[in-house]
Amino acid sequence: MSEPILIVTTGGTIDKQYFDALSRYQIADTMVTNLLAIARVNHPFFIEEMLRKDSIDLTDEDRTQIVDQVTRTSFSRIIITHGTDTMTLTAQALSGVRDKTIVLTGALTPARFSKTDAPFNLGMAFATAQIATPGVYITVNGSVFPADRVAKDRERGCFVLKS
Repeated sequence: MSEPILIVTTGGTIDKQYFDALSRYQIADTMVTNLLAIARVNHPFFIEEMLRKDSIDLTDEDRTQIVDQVTRTSFSRIIITHGTDTMTLTAQALSGVRDKTIVLTGALTPARFSKTDAPFNLGMAFATAQIATPGVYITVNGSVFPADRVAKDRERGCFVLKS
């Protein structure tokens, strides 16, 4: 049997929902379950909803909690859905975890929108988690990046290799 994948959700744009009454976005229930059902994923996975925060609001304590969860779990292949603004900071915090394949992904547009990058990014993360060697990766914009060599280019709205 294929090694199961643990998916840890932390919030971010991928799980945002627009609330008209408030005229702003809020993190809602995770969309990961729906996205994987629509894609008819039959590879074994488990989802743990850990946080519901915009990544700008994540604290050092939140990152410690994420690292502790990843370190303690018996799963060796892990996807973390995360907001893109501070994804690289969480990846850096996870850099000391050994013998696990950790893939961070998110979306620049909420998964609830029809024109979103969420399904593609999650699919890339799911594939990467299955085949990549132990380490920390970020998958977004159709690329797989070693987490220690990537940065978000806010002006262009994408991730790029650091020079």
